[in-house]
Amino acid sequence: MLLYIHIPYCDSKCYYCSFNSYVDKFDTRKDYMLALEKQLNFELKRFKVQPHTIETIFIGGGTPSTIDPTLYEPIFKAISPYLKKDAEITSEANPNSATKEWLKGMFNLGVNRISFGVQSFNRDKLKNLNRAHSSKQAIDAIKIAHKIGFKNLSLDLIYNYQGDTKELLKDDITKAFQLPINHISAYELTIESGTKFASTPKVRQESDELAFFVTEEIERHGFKQYEISNFGTYESIHNRGYWELKDYIGVGAGAVGFLQDTRYYPTREIDLYIKEPLNIHKERLIEEELLTERLFLGLRSNIGVDEKVLTRAMKKRADFLVEKEKLEYNSNCYYNHNYFIADELVLYILD
Repeated sequence: MLLYIHIPYCDSKCYYCSFNSYVDKFDTRKDYMLALEKQLNFELKRFKVQPHTIETIFIGGGTPSTIDPTLYEPIFKAISPYLKKDAEITSEANPNSATKEWLKGMFNLGVNRISFGVQSFNRDKLKNLNRAHSSKQAIDAIKIAHKIGFKNLSLDLIYNYQGDTKELLKDDITKAFQLPINHISAYELTIESGTKFASTPKVRQESDELAFFVTEEIERHGFKQYEISNFGTYESIHNRGYWELKDYIGVGAGAVGFLQDTRYYPTREIDLYIKEPLNIHKERLIEEELLTERLFLGLRSNIGVDEKVLTRAMKKRADFLVEKEKLEYNSNCYYNHNYFIADELVLYILD
């Protein structure tokens, strides 16, 4: 069992961001956290969560570092009896709002992993993405977090934005590896509807060469790729839980929960969520949909696909891909070592 907590507040709206986040609702933060606590207690009962069975918490957004640690205290108190010993507890943070005081407060609550939204160390690129921090703020925040005692630190990078070159990306990666991190998430820029970039889609480059370059450059520094966008000497347990289709509670406006074959969607709009945190939409997934997700998630990561979930016809096609050296078969599982063609491999197996 996993737990995801969504914080929908942001200092600024990045031009590529399609997540449920707001820059004009900061006066609702206290009421929002009370509503979130109410939903959390409801979900713990609905999911019939047993003591010491929640193995990870991930606080995402939005920007979790826009919420004072004191407002998280009731959430951590409520979840404490259900947490496994040595649970991975991650919070996302933006360098401009992850102050020394905020980082200390979260560390004292039990957070043991921080994922920093850096995206780039290039000043012009940060400005063009509408990031609210500078390169120096990113570097300082990560160093402070390490000094406070966080052993697991990650940062995000974005590539294939217009103007990206091997030189620029190499500089970003070099600067990243000068910091005390053990994980990088490198995302290819995508253009989502409803974002600022949706009106200027040409800001996205179509360069497979740069995608391969980023992967090779990160791995050259010693971080192993374990999913299409994730690298590290440490593999996020929470990430793996999603890819293995484990059950997870999702609390907050715009979060998603998952139990066996059903997804749960709380209200997205902040004011409505505060009024009705238990107004949750359900979506039942059929067996074919779950299988499709299992294939896509398994072949874009080192999770792989167990042969037991495949039909006879699918297994035949998977065996053909093994024969053609597109997949590897080991211990009754199929593994893909070129995550960039994962979607094509899945579509072929599904026929």
